[in-house]
Amino acid sequence: MTKRFFIAFFAVCLVAISAIADDSYAEATFEVKSHDFGTIKEANGPVTCTFEFTNTGDKPLLIIDATASCGCTRPEYPTKPIKPGKKGKIKVTYSPIGRPGAFKKTVKIKTNGKERTTTLRIEGTVVPKK
Repeated sequence: MTKRFFIAFFAVCLVAISAIADDSYAEATFEVKSHDFGTIKEANGPVTCTFEFTNTGDKPLLIIDATASCGCTRPEYPTKPIKPGKKGKIKVTYSPIGRPGAFKKTVKIKTNGKERTTTLRIEGTVVPKK
């Protein structure tokens, strides 16, 4: 019985060590993490920017979720895995309607990557309708 225990224990240890030794992962590397819209006119409606990233890891990257700091900002993200070495885009739309003045908003991106959460930022100033 003791011999079986040691064999099982040894097998479990080997599996654990091999899992720890696996250095492969996905990683979203963004070209830029912030965008300044500058001065925009409320009358012109929503504005959009795109954040490009590359999966610089060696496993497929999955964007699990993208959430904005308020309802005036809407992120759109790829739902299919991004293969290693391939690019992806996150589109962020800001609605200035009824929001005159300066703004700073964030979008939190959750992934299966090495860095689980990335924060993207947008800012600008809204000129009100006359």
